[in-house]
Amino acid sequence: MAAATSLGVLSPVHADNPHERGPDPTEESVTAPTGPFDTDTENVSSLVSGFGGGTIYYPTDDSEGTFGGVVISPGYTAGESSMSWYGERLASQGFVVMTIDTNTRYDQPNSRGRQLEAALDHMVEDSGVTDVVDGDRLAVMGHSMGGGGTLAAADDRPELRAAIPLTPWHTSNDWSDVEVPTMIIGAENDTIASTRSHAVPQYESLDEDLDTTYLELRGAGHFAPNLSNDVIAKYSISWLKRFVDDDERYEQFLCPAPDTGIGTDFSDYRDSCPHGEAPAA
Repeated sequence: MAAATSLGVLSPVHADNPHERGPDPTEESVTAPTGPFDTDTENVSSLVSGFGGGTIYYPTDDSEGTFGGVVISPGYTAGESSMSWYGERLASQGFVVMTIDTNTRYDQPNSRGRQLEAALDHMVEDSGVTDVVDGDRLAVMGHSMGGGGTLAAADDRPELRAAIPLTPWHTSNDWSDVEVPTMIIGAENDTIASTRSHAVPQYESLDEDLDTTYLELRGAGHFAPNLSNDVIAKYSISWLKRFVDDDERYEQFLCPAPDTGIGTDFSDYRDSCPHGEAPAA
C-alpha cells in the first residue's frame, strides 16, 4: 500500500518509520495463532560453534524490507522444542526467530547468555537468512535459566533492542547496568523461580529510566512459557514491535497498564509507561 506525494510519486505508508511491518494491529491480530506473514524454516546444525543448533523461522515476503531478529533459549534440562511455539507465532508477525538448543541441557544462565549471543551472530553473519534479518535490530528471549541468560546477554550487549526473560532464574538480582528495554514475565505460582526471589527483585534492580515492564501471570506456574499462551504472545509481540521495530502502533497494548483485579490475567503488572520518553533531567 502506498501514498501519493506532492510530486505524484508513490511512497510507502510507513515512510515515517521504515521498520514498521504489517497492517495496523488490533486486539485480534496480536492474539491470533498466526500473523499476516507466511513463514518458512531453516534448520541450524548442532555442529555450529557457540550453541547447540536450532531452527530459524522467517517471513517469506520481504517486499517491506528486512526484519528484526529474535533468539530464544530454553531453560535448564529443556530442549529447543520447549520454545518452538514462539517460532512461527513471532515470525508470522514480522520477525526472524531462532529457537536454540544449548550446548548441554545443564548449562547455567551466563553460559546460556553467551549462547544467545553466539546464535545472534550466526543468524546475522552465517545463516541462510542473512539477507532477511536486520543485524541492527536484535532481541533475546529465554525461559528459566534461559531467562537468566537473557538478562546476562542484555547486560553484555547494550545495543540489543529488546529483552524478554520468561519466569527467569539467575543467582544475581542486580541488573542495574542493563540498557536494553526489558519485559520480565513472571508466574504467580512459580515454585522453581519464585517471583519473590527472582523476577520481582530482578525487575526492581533495573534502572528507573529504562523502558521496562513486569507482568505476572495469575495462577500460572514456572512452565507456563513452554505452552502456547495468548497472553504471553500478545505482550511479547507488542514489546518486540515497540522496541525492535520502533512501532508505536503497539504501545496501546502495553500502556496504560491492564487491570490486575481478581479474575484478570495478571496478579501483578508494573511498567515505565509511557515508553520511549527521554529520562527526566
